[in-house]
Amino acid sequence: MYKKAYMIAEIGCNHKGSMEVAKEMIEIAAAFCKVNAVKFQKRCNKELFSVEQYNAPHPNPYHSYGESYGEHREFLEFDLGQHKQLKKWCEEMGVEYSTSVWDLTSAKEIASIHPVFIKIPSASNNNYVMLDWLCKNYEGEIQVSFGMTTLAEEEKIVDLFEKNGRNRDLTILNCVSGYPVPFEDVSLLELKRMKEQYGGRVKKIGFSGHHLGIAVDIAAYALGAEVFERHYTLDRTWKGTDHAASLEPDGMRRLVRDFDAVYRAMTMKKQEILPIEQEQRDKLKYHNTEQG
Repeated sequence: MYKKAYMIAEIGCNHKGSMEVAKEMIEIAAAFCKVNAVKFQKRCNKELFSVEQYNAPHPNPYHSYGESYGEHREFLEFDLGQHKQLKKWCEEMGVEYSTSVWDLTSAKEIASIHPVFIKIPSASNNNYVMLDWLCKNYEGEIQVSFGMTTLAEEEKIVDLFEKNGRNRDLTILNCVSGYPVPFEDVSLLELKRMKEQYGGRVKKIGFSGHHLGIAVDIAAYALGAEVFERHYTLDRTWKGTDHAASLEPDGMRRLVRDFDAVYRAMTMKKQEILPIEQEQRDKLKYHNTEQG
């Protein structure tokens, strides 16, 4: 039985460090796109990066918001008070708030404001100390992306949740970490493997896409994914490396619309000849049974 797709608009850092832009993105995602949730990101940059990484120049200076990579990341970072405000705006606009947490400090901060779910990005899914802390201290659902992750690492993650008795609160997402990902690397059939391997062990299996367009997401839904995440921006030409692999509002709206259409279509026939067919059968179908 197919369930309705749960659609997450990943704002991430596409707000350009502006609370005003973030609020506008929430409003449009909720009212125009009609997504289920919006998601941001939280990092403690000095915990996450070495001194050398923090002080190094941004690898793509055109997209940098600071003189160093650390300054760039700090410019885009919202503090806990700002995340509380983002959550309040989401509640007012009727959409779920969530955040990807990249380190233990960020996990503890975001857990303290009790979102419905917290996301672990592919880059941090081997931070087992953070995963274990969340299992023991955070009551909500936890979503984990499996981009750039070996099969052994996948198993270790699911096993950690099982040992903590939290695997029924775990959603795992098929993901290929690239920005954007060419179609030949999307690897959609990994969803079949994940369902066979983990379908009975976790709450849900989903798809986090970084490709172009929306056709691939519909195919992922047909293959059984239930939770979907796409990067979302108001303008794909904006400064920042995630915008190019993001959907603009109309693309996000069309994706949600198409998920709903496919959900309604994913059924077996209720009877051999449907009522909509009977009129055409009476009018068009050849009935001379004596001629075979």
